[in-house]
Amino acid sequence: MSTIHTALRDLGIQAVNSGGSTGNAWWSGRNDGSLLPSINPATGEQIAGVYPCSSEDYQRIVKESIEAFRIWRMVPAPKRGEMVRLIGQALREKKDQLGTLVSLEVGKIKAEGDGEVQEMIDMADFAVGQSRMLYGVTMQSERPAHRMSEQWHPLGPVGVITAFNFPVAVWAWNAFVAAIAGDTIIWKPSPKAPLCAVAVQQICNRVMQQQGYAGIFSLFIADQPALAEQMVQDERLPLISFTGSVPVGRRVASLVGQRLGRTLLELSGNNAVIVDETADINMAVRAILFGAVGTAGQRCTTTRRLIVHESRYEELVGRLVKAYAQVQIGNPLEKAVLMGPLIDHVAVEGYRAALDEIKKEGGEILCGGHVLNRPGYFVEPTIVRAQNGWPVVQRETFAPILYVMTFQTIDEAIAMHNDVKQGLSSAIFSNDVRRGERFLSAAGSDCGIANINIGTSGAEIGGAFGGEKETGGGREAGSDSWKAYMRRQTNTVNWGAELPLAQGIKFGS
Repeated sequence: MSTIHTALRDLGIQAVNSGGSTGNAWWSGRNDGSLLPSINPATGEQIAGVYPCSSEDYQRIVKESIEAFRIWRMVPAPKRGEMVRLIGQALREKKDQLGTLVSLEVGKIKAEGDGEVQEMIDMADFAVGQSRMLYGVTMQSERPAHRMSEQWHPLGPVGVITAFNFPVAVWAWNAFVAAIAGDTIIWKPSPKAPLCAVAVQQICNRVMQQQGYAGIFSLFIADQPALAEQMVQDERLPLISFTGSVPVGRRVASLVGQRLGRTLLELSGNNAVIVDETADINMAVRAILFGAVGTAGQRCTTTRRLIVHESRYEELVGRLVKAYAQVQIGNPLEKAVLMGPLIDHVAVEGYRAALDEIKKEGGEILCGGHVLNRPGYFVEPTIVRAQNGWPVVQRETFAPILYVMTFQTIDEAIAMHNDVKQGLSSAIFSNDVRRGERFLSAAGSDCGIANINIGTSGAEIGGAFGGEKETGGGREAGSDSWKAYMRRQTNTVNWGAELPLAQGIKFGS
């Protein structure tokens, strides 16, 4: 039996799978309508199929999630953490198989697939610790014999909508923190990566069953926009976490806002690296290569713009062109391969359209620029001499295209860096401490993530992840991001025998 077939078997993936579940006791029995195929982007061939949920399935999932929440919210947070710890342990046991499935279904190289599962494991460890640190605060009351404090309560069932490029890790960022906060989670994954979600749900179901629970983690696979909107508009879900494009994010924000719900948005990035005249070029080349080529340019943190001091342009770009020529493209499960395919033919056409627009603008293609004539959805990683103001550069091109431009002064570089509508990740390579600190100051990068002498891609889970402007303003994973999944309550206790009013108000005699 091949490694792939063994991995699928160990993860419980069948030729045909159910797309909805609240636990081992219930998987959707729907087997009518169109079967949603999972396509291997490296070959264009079908891996397996999933029957998406019906509207009736969705209603059942929400009902069971609400019922589970009423029980789960009263479980002590450290006990909730124990559930997450056990899921993390199960992920450790299945890391190789799940990493293989990530590579198989979305085209990431195996190292990145395994790394994504490790990120889930790390996130579980983080959440377990956080389960004992859901701290409130006390405040001094202006009234005698009064005590004021603040505490945090579970919010409710949370809807988590994830994208194909991180088919499991983004769910973990949300789900594990939400779970220790006392929420239940309904996951709607990308229809381009349904098998990864089914595999993770299988793991969660086993742990929930062992612990005597159901409905804490639920799966809702849907390929119809109307069903997705039904979820987004559902007043029973107080929070919708959405990862995806800006246009869809605007729609999600509008629909949830109309019902005065909460959103946590992780949208587009148009991330830049500044390389000044003092930079360590060896470090910069390695960081830019991984940031621009990793995941075939399909990360929200992908390096899309390179802003290099004019005195270092020839050296840096020359070395990048040589490095790009050595990038082996192919089957992402082969060890020597550094770049796999794009996710589908639509992504390939987006790559092709961007290059056509670049040529019309007068951009110079320095290397790459071709769709590969082979099975699957493979393209060449590409470097382009461009101008920051071009519309194609201002957009997020979800493909391995790096736009290069030059600057003379650091003020000019920072202005170019910030002159896009997105604000996710950013980096500067410099050995000048003043420039580095300037980049991190209020007058520097306007992004949610700003780095010195490391690239834009590969954030750790200990820090809050997210960005500003059209990136949506959401924060997930580390720091105090747990607060997004809870509701704040201010408490005042009068332990005296009098009833003084605040602000010294006298009411009555």
